[in-house]
Amino acid sequence: MVTIRSATSADMPAVADLWHEGWHDGHAGHVPDGLTALRTRAAFHERTADRVADTTVAVDQSGEVVLGFVMVAGDELEQVFVGRAARGTGLAALLLAEGERQVAVAGHDEAWLAVVAGNSRARRFYEKRGWHDAGDLPYEVSAGGRTWISPCRRYTKRLSSERITRS
Repeated sequence: MVTIRSATSADMPAVADLWHEGWHDGHAGHVPDGLTALRTRAAFHERTADRVADTTVAVDQSGEVVLGFVMVAGDELEQVFVGRAARGTGLAALLLAEGERQVAVAGHDEAWLAVVAGNSRARRFYEKRGWHDAGDLPYEVSAGGRTWISPCRRYTKRLSSERITRS
């Protein structure tokens, strides 16, 4: 059994580790090499420290093992990652639906997210769940004292008011 709940500060080290692992799984070979080198485990731990309020986690039945997470900022599902052991279990779909719910509750009719253009596995996943490729999105990333351009696609999804309650 999995529980989806708001993150706590105690969850963030596990979130950082999952984010690091998932980011490298989905981005390696699809973003500039220099950016990949800067995305260390320590860098992800630094990035998660102030993201508690916009992070929702999925935890195992003990309530202590973080299996995946979603970060929502306004109308954007900014991050959606599931650990390797939980991939293919349906957990990513649950987290995606929770992110969509949060965007709808915030009053937005449409959600968006960025996916690296070369990450075909993630793109298929979003498309199967009703997301639409809305075109190129040269995503600016600041790291290592410079700005990198990550070749992404912008995906969007119209939201129904029926999605507002958490199931």
